[in-house]
Amino acid sequence: MSGFARDTKYYGDRLVYEPLQSKWDRYHATHCGCGQDLTAHAVPAGFTVIPRGTSGYYGLVGPGLTEGVDESALTANALWEAVTGKPGAQTWYESVHVTCRSPEAEARRKAENERVYGPRREQAAKAKTEPATAAQLKYLATLRRRRTGSGSTPRSPRRSRAPGSRRVSPASGPRRLRTG
Repeated sequence: MSGFARDTKYYGDRLVYEPLQSKWDRYHATHCGCGQDLTAHAVPAGFTVIPRGTSGYYGLVGPGLTEGVDESALTANALWEAVTGKPGAQTWYESVHVTCRSPEAEARRKAENERVYGPRREQAAKAKTEPATAAQLKYLATLRRRRTGSGSTPRSPRRSRAPGSRRVSPASGPRRLRTG
């Protein structure tokens, strides 16, 4: 989701605007249609692109967007003007998403992740090493019987898969009513 953010891991202590690429590409295609990406207009307008690791996401900083603005009244009007060439008309204010990367917060995040996903990882690892149970084998055998028919033997290798389909010749094909 597009929005203003503070993330010390990726941006230091800077306030940045993280654009949602699909959203801004749609705006850009509608209003400009030059075929370039968002940064092609943002950089000449004075914005700086700050990559967010190697994920391909990035943040933008610049005058009117994150510099020289009141943090209680943030809008993306400056970026809108850079992308579309028209003054921004955003009348609502956006909040700042703050990501805390302190060692305590990271430890809490990892503990919560282990609590939620730990049992799933253990179950998946156990399923890879344990043999199938008798109930599982019975279920698989039932599926196989249903798939091959009503317990009949499979076809012999020489038997045709589609015995009802034969070559259609003019003599055996559909007859047409001849007129005149």
